[in-house]
Amino acid sequence: MQDKPDMPQRKIIHIDMDAFFASVEQRDNPELKGKPVVVGGSPVGRGGVVAAASYEARKFGIRSAMPSKTAERLCPNVIFIYPRFAVYKQVSAQIREIFSRYTDLVEPLSLDEAYLDVTEDKQHIGSAIAIAQQIRESIKAELNLTASAGISVNKFVAKVASGLQKPDGLTFIAPGEVERFMSDLKVEQFYGVGKVTAQKMNKMNILTGYDLKQFTEEFLYEHFGKAGKFYYNIVRGIDNRQVEPYRETKSVGAEDTFAADLELKEDLNEAVHKLAQIVFDRLKRNNLSGRTVTLKIKYHDFVTITRSKSHPAQVTSMEEIAAIATGLLVATDLNNKKIRLLGISISNFGNEYNKGAIGWQLKLFEH
Repeated sequence: MQDKPDMPQRKIIHIDMDAFFASVEQRDNPELKGKPVVVGGSPVGRGGVVAAASYEARKFGIRSAMPSKTAERLCPNVIFIYPRFAVYKQVSAQIREIFSRYTDLVEPLSLDEAYLDVTEDKQHIGSAIAIAQQIRESIKAELNLTASAGISVNKFVAKVASGLQKPDGLTFIAPGEVERFMSDLKVEQFYGVGKVTAQKMNKMNILTGYDLKQFTEEFLYEHFGKAGKFYYNIVRGIDNRQVEPYRETKSVGAEDTFAADLELKEDLNEAVHKLAQIVFDRLKRNNLSGRTVTLKIKYHDFVTITRSKSHPAQVTSMEEIAAIATGLLVATDLNNKKIRLLGISISNFGNEYNKGAIGWQLKLFEH
């Protein structure tokens, strides 16, 4: 499954914690065990948005990013918990320590999932299946949480495999089974294929990996751009991306969902300056500086827009960030629209500012 025959067959594990935020809450509060728990929303007033849902809540159709009012309608007995992100980060660090016992090649995707390259493992176990099982057992014994694992020869297949037997599952796709595995998958199961792309594929009678494999690379590129080339390779089991312990940070930001929709200019300006200060502090803490400021706006009707502005020089102060974001906000022509969420992020970093930075969810859920 590798492009270069002289390369050793890699052993890649993808570990994905099961309903991480909600599971931590259920662990720390035994009264919540077995009950439908939602982290990050509130049915009071105008509500919020679901950040995570326990498996008991998911049985009712509750999913992350869903308005909490919808979650409450689907399950009137749902229990809303205010997120404790400092705790989740602490637990995530404990999980990473367990990973480090086996390999230094760990690429975190978020607080609750990561790739591990165990082609050469520290403990000379040799078996990726055995390593994944030991990791899961350690997480359960030491942290009282469960994790699912996918194991294969590349990142893509391992990622898909980890979701097949959730929760608390382990799936191994052997080297000789990779192409058949990819052929049998529905395109909706392909990691990175969203709803819109899946619908486009379905209209073209591309329903499975087998269907996808019938098209040339040129055809897929014509219809799906650069992603088309990736689809062409991955459906053949080819994914030579390395596990990168220090992923380049692409953006740093913060966002806030308000307790009440904002409409007044003074309130909006205050919110922008507050977010600008948070973003500036994070940039400074991580020795980063970028040229592009992006403003995210979610209106009361859940319509979301983003506006960006790039500068030839690095943005180096909170005042600059706030001024640019305010300008972007004014340019949207609000027309008395009420705003439920604002977000500010900085991207387009210079390499000299970004060397060695770790992209661990700096902008996700920290505010």
